[in-house]
Amino acid sequence: MTTTLSFLRRLAAPGAMACIAWLAASPAAAAAPFEDTMAQRTLACTACHGPQGRAAADGYYPRLAGKPAGYLYNQLLNFREGRRHYGLMTQLIDPLSDAYLLEMAQYFSSLEVPYPAPLPGTASADVLRLGRQLVSEGDASRKVPACIQCHGQAMTGVAPHIPGLLGLPRDYLNAQLGAWKAGQRQAHAPDCMQEVVERLSLEDINAVASWVATQPLPVNTHPASAPPALVAGSKAISCGSAPLPAVTLESKAKK
Repeated sequence: MTTTLSFLRRLAAPGAMACIAWLAASPAAAAAPFEDTMAQRTLACTACHGPQGRAAADGYYPRLAGKPAGYLYNQLLNFREGRRHYGLMTQLIDPLSDAYLLEMAQYFSSLEVPYPAPLPGTASADVLRLGRQLVSEGDASRKVPACIQCHGQAMTGVAPHIPGLLGLPRDYLNAQLGAWKAGQRQAHAPDCMQEVVERLSLEDINAVASWVATQPLPVNTHPASAPPALVAGSKAISCGSAPLPAVTLESKAKK
């Protein structure tokens, strides 16, 4: 409960006023009695990321629902520890323990909500052709692996640490890949995404984002349990991730 109170107090920070205004204006949020559940504790998250973490309509705040728990946990740590930069996120999660962040990640990962249909794209056929090639085949001449090698054959992610990319808007994908290229986004070492993106041109990044954003979701949108087999001549990529908290959620609850 101490952690919960710290989280709620943090909502009073100036950077969180937009989320508070949303909550105050929401009849459902105002009428609902307080329940000590993760769903109600994370209303501040869904104020920006959409109901049940479905993603915001403006395309800037990405989907949380159904993403691999390890990935979501890693990103919360990245925001808190300065590898990703967004002041509101940092303010909200700064006082929270690793174990509590993991509990939040597990909650959003467990949500089963439908994806919206992809928005129609405006990219040319040549741009889309390049994007499909980089996603599905990569570019061996530049040592660029196919996106599916890590993100799964269906691009729905691989549990527990690799996110799906389908269902994300082109502008968001462009922004995140561009942030890696500019050094504004990092991950735990070895930072495999940084290594891959630095070999891509801005045209490549736009092509990948444009193609991915137009692809429909498969019937099974869950992350794969393992990455696909490596194609002949390709090498496995080593990517860093955060270890799970040493303190278990059960032991935290007893304190």
